[in-house]
Amino acid sequence: MNSRPNHDAGRDPLFDALRADMATLDTPPAVEQALLQAFAKQYPQPTPRRRWYQAWSPRGWALGGGLAGAALALVAAFSVTLPRLQQAPSIELAAAGNRPLLVRADDGDPFIALDSAERIEDEPAPRMVETEVPRSTLVALGLPLTPDNAGDAVRAELLVASDGEALALRLHDESDERWIAN
Repeated sequence: MNSRPNHDAGRDPLFDALRADMATLDTPPAVEQALLQAFAKQYPQPTPRRRWYQAWSPRGWALGGGLAGAALALVAAFSVTLPRLQQAPSIELAAAGNRPLLVRADDGDPFIALDSAERIEDEPAPRMVETEVPRSTLVALGLPLTPDNAGDAVRAELLVASDGEALALRLHDESDERWIAN
């Protein structure tokens, strides 16, 4: 019986002997290394192209994402907290007896003058700014104040001079969505 279990009866025994003799031979490491280097020179491997997103390291992606998130947070914070600016059209002044001087700066309800009529008329480019004003600061203008609403804020439009000084004020009534004119 044959000692090799995978021995095929159709194979030539001379090839088996040759195969056994070749298994005993070993190529020296220096020759093998020289052959591998010569093969690498003759047939260089193409370097794979890197995609644009592979150019950044994970640390670079984290930094970029953090900066983008911070910029987005700043834009959101400024858009919520900064007052909305609007260009004011022409200004008309009207005295109303013993009531405060009223300023009509657009086709809507009048503003209450916070500065002199001359100062408001002389302003070359006033602008309107929408903001919120604490109710407690508006008591001097006749706005009612109770303990229930003392901490509330009232939506208001300010007519502002180019130097940033408030010239006139118009309050917004939350209950019926219109502007209050004292």
